[in-house]
Parts: sequence; structure tokens; C-alpha cells
Amino acid sequence: MATRSAQTPAAPPEPAAALLRRIEWTVLKRLDGLLQGDHRTLMRGAGLDLADLREYQPSDDVRHIDWNVTARLGLPHVRQFMEDRDMNAWFLLDLSASVDFGSSTQTKRRLSREFVAVLARLLSRHGNRVGALLYGGGLNRVLPARNGRQHLLEILHAMNPPDVAPADGDTTRLHELLAAAMPVLKRRSTVFVVSDFISQPGWHQALGRLALRHDVVAVRLLDPLELELPDLGLLTLRDAETGEHLVVDTHDVGFRRRFARIAAQREAELREGLALAGVDTLELSTDDDLVEALLRFVELRRRRQHLHNGSALPRHLNAA
Repeated sequence: MATRSAQTPAAPPEPAAALLRRIEWTVLKRLDGLLQGDHRTLMRGAGLDLADLREYQPSDDVRHIDWNVTARLGLPHVRQFMEDRDMNAWFLLDLSASVDFGSSTQTKRRLSREFVAVLARLLSRHGNRVGALLYGGGLNRVLPARNGRQHLLEILHAMNPPDVAPADGDTTRLHELLAAAMPVLKRRSTVFVVSDFISQPGWHQALGRLALRHDVVAVRLLDPLELELPDLGLLTLRDAETGEHLVVDTHDVGFRRRFARIAAQREAELREGLALAGVDTLELSTDDDLVEALLRFVELRRRRQHLHNGSALPRHLNAA
């Protein structure tokens, strides 16, 4: 009996220069009009130089308390910062086999390349340096933080699928990518961890450690078929990382319900891990409008910034 594959055959990767031109003429033109210069919201909390010290006020961010000065003077003092316009943004890119999945013409890898093209171009043209760490079953490459169009093209080209497919059975260990970033990122930066987070356990602890020093954003890639299976008859499913094949009957209502239940449990565990790490999250689906997704994220960052600036209280007052 014939079966169908759950994945649309992959098209050749779009050349980096063509991708960047397309993004500039479509996505970036729309964003320029909608963001109205608010691109810096994307890099909250990065690139700050110490400017002064003053007494703590109830609306101050408790994270800026200087405990050494507080102990010496007997009164809480906070550090005031001056924004450094020359900031670094880093992309930690999960390019393991599972990101090549897509139930339509858009795969998670293509979505990742488009996201990086948009964010890197948006930030670098305002003077910010952009770097990348690429992971595919191990840390494959580090591209130092630099500016310039040619550097961005190099990052986009490096994100293409490898000429030789990786051997089956090599599952993702996302914590290795996160741990490898620690010695590379020497100054406080905004870090975009772009992954589908289909990984061996342990990544949320490493993500939390990274967030202690940097402004970390988890960019979660997903495909609708990973959450719920439609009734498509017999399907051949392949685990992109282990190479295992499985034929399933999606006519079976019970099977579809079990699949949805397991997917919901996996979603709950993922969200719990991201919450424990204490990072902002942007979810990008292969059927999303990239501009709309980015605007939702900018609004989230704007609200978070407002809360940090206006409502931070000492812990003993929060507990009262």
C-alpha cells in the first residue's frame, strides 16, 4: 500500500545575496515603517557603560544595586548606566538535522535564515556588530562579531545545509552550543538562540547560565505538523536526527489524539524550561508572517522594558 511522506521535498537553498536582497525589499521595508526607529527595543539591556552612582529609589531596578558601595555607605546605591550605541548581537544557531523539516515549502532552516537576515541587517545598519556560532551535531564554526554586508552574507551562506548529510543517530545536544558560547562572548551582548529546541535534556540550565550575563532571547522554530497531525491517510515519518522511519495511519482518530497529547506534553516541558531559564521567547512557525511575528515580539520587549523601568521593588517589599 502506498504511503505519503510528511515532508515536502526540499528546494535548493536560496543564495545568500538573493536572500538578503529579497529581505531588504520585502520584510525590511515593511518593518522600517512599522517600527518607527524602535529597533533598539530588540537589544534591551545590552551595551551599557557605568556613568554614575546614586541612592536607590523605589522605582529602580534592583539588579543595578551596587552592593559594595551600599555596604560602605550604609544606604542602598544603584549604578546608573549610559547606553553604548556600539553593541554586539550574537546568533547561536542550531543547524542540526531536525531544522530541515517543513510540512510545506518553508522549512525551519529557511525560516531561521530569513530571521537572521532580517535581524542582523536591521541591527548592523545602525552600527551594531553581529556574530554567530553555528552548531550541527557539534560546534562547527564561530564567526566573530563584525559589521558590514559581506560579513552578513558570510553568516547566511554558512547556514546553508551541508553538502554531505550528517550521519544518522547524532542527536542534538543544545547545551554544548550554549556552553561553547560562554568563553566566546566576552562582553555583555544580546544573544538570539535560534533553535527548534528538539534536544537532549539539560539545555535550560545552560541557557539560564548564559542569561545571567547576557540579554538572551530564545527564538523557537516550529512547524504546525509537529503539534497536530491532520487526517492524511498513511504517512511515512522519519526522525531527521536518528534516521528512523515509521509508517503511521493518520486516519486513526486514537493515534492522532495520542500524538496531540504527547506534543502538548512536550510543549509544556519546553515552556517550563524557557521559564526556568528566565529568557524572553519569540516563537516562529513555518506558516507565520515574519513581520507580524517580529512586531509581536517588539511589543513584548517594550512592555517588559516598561515594567523593569517603572515597577522594580526590593525583594523585602515584594514579599511584604
